Amino acid sequence: METNIPGRGLRSQYDNIWLVDGVRTPFADYNTVLGLVSPIDLGIKVAREIFRRTEVSPEWVGSVVAGNMAQASFDAYVLPRHIGIYSGVPIEVPAHLVQRVCGTGIEAICQAADAIKLGKVELALVVGTESMSRNPIAAYTHRGGFRMGQVEFKDFLWEALLDTCPGVTMGGSAEALAKQYKISREEADQFAAESFSRAIDAQKRCFLSGEIVPVVSQLFECEGYNARSIRLPKKVESFSQDSHIRPSPIEVLAKLPAAFGGVQTGGNSSGIVDGAAATLVASSDFVRKHNRPALAKVVAGAAVGVPPEIMGIGPVPAIRAVLEVSGLSLDQIDRFEINEAFAAQTLACERELGLDHAKLNVNGGAIAIGHPLAATGVRLAITLARELKRSNGRYGIASACIGGGQGIALLVENAPAVPG
Repeated sequence: METNIPGRGLRSQYDNIWLVDGVRTPFADYNTVLGLVSPIDLGIKVAREIFRRTEVSPEWVGSVVAGNMAQASFDAYVLPRHIGIYSGVPIEVPAHLVQRVCGTGIEAICQAADAIKLGKVELALVVGTESMSRNPIAAYTHRGGFRMGQVEFKDFLWEALLDTCPGVTMGGSAEALAKQYKISREEADQFAAESFSRAIDAQKRCFLSGEIVPVVSQLFECEGYNARSIRLPKKVESFSQDSHIRPSPIEVLAKLPAAFGGVQTGGNSSGIVDGAAATLVASSDFVRKHNRPALAKVVAGAAVGVPPEIMGIGPVPAIRAVLEVSGLSLDQIDRFEINEAFAAQTLACERELGLDHAKLNVNGGAIAIGHPLAATGVRLAITLARELKRSNGRYGIASACIGGGQGIALLVENAPAVPG
């Protein structure tokens, strides 16, 4: 199957755009410490923190781009707007919501970069936030009343895993790739065990903590408006570390039952977690004018469609597209962050591209850290940029497969902290 038809998809090249810095909450297993917190408040938390860390004034922001998937609160419609207002962005600055399923966070960064490239703004606040715990139990056909025997409420979080176009679940699409690329259960479990061990090592080295802001119970006040807040469970003073990361040797993973009738299990699939992440995207002129050090240069972005029944292969054409638009080759890329939706899916992408495994998800991936849908892409970009700094690499690509049959990728460069 051809997965990279020239000219197809959305491709952008950027010359003078930067990620100033990035931060995220710890990711919490669903229905635990962050289970009752609105994604809006998680978004406000990271937005306020990115301004504090960078000493960039929210007054300088020209646009707020927020990503979110689940309608996890009754005020979900105004999520981007509230994140902007309660983080101190001027009331006149507009905000909008981005939704590209698992690629939402990267898409939000690309939309901010596009706005800067078009000269609309010099600085954008980008936030990805998700409460998997607060996914609703929903009914879509009852507004006109109930028919006898047809009262139907379903778990949105579970039902959303089914792509009704091909009639295949997200997990089923991973199983299709496992068959196509001859990926065994043992290989999937080994990949997962390594994801956990790498993440544990990254925690011990305090690498992950460098991108995390601890979450505490706190009030978000905004003059003239109702206060918002985060309330953690009783006796929890602070939540400061990803909770899904745990020792998971292959012997333990091998005992778990198949989730979709093949190689995938709950242990070698992405963790279901709650969390948020934020970054500031800026022009070179902004960074120079305000003398702010930057984390990474944004080089290119791409989003490409693939058959829905093998949606997990999406990173392959997306990565090829950003390489094509940037004129770089695969061997010039020092680090890759591919969202680990499923072990078999990530392994399929690795094999199809011929990636050097030692360059992929070196600090663990979503199997260990978790995958809060809209927050993931921002997390991938932040982690990638920080890893390039740590390892003194030059280029890195963050990528994700997307339910419905898409792939997305972002190419960043570890360039001088202050552009000349």
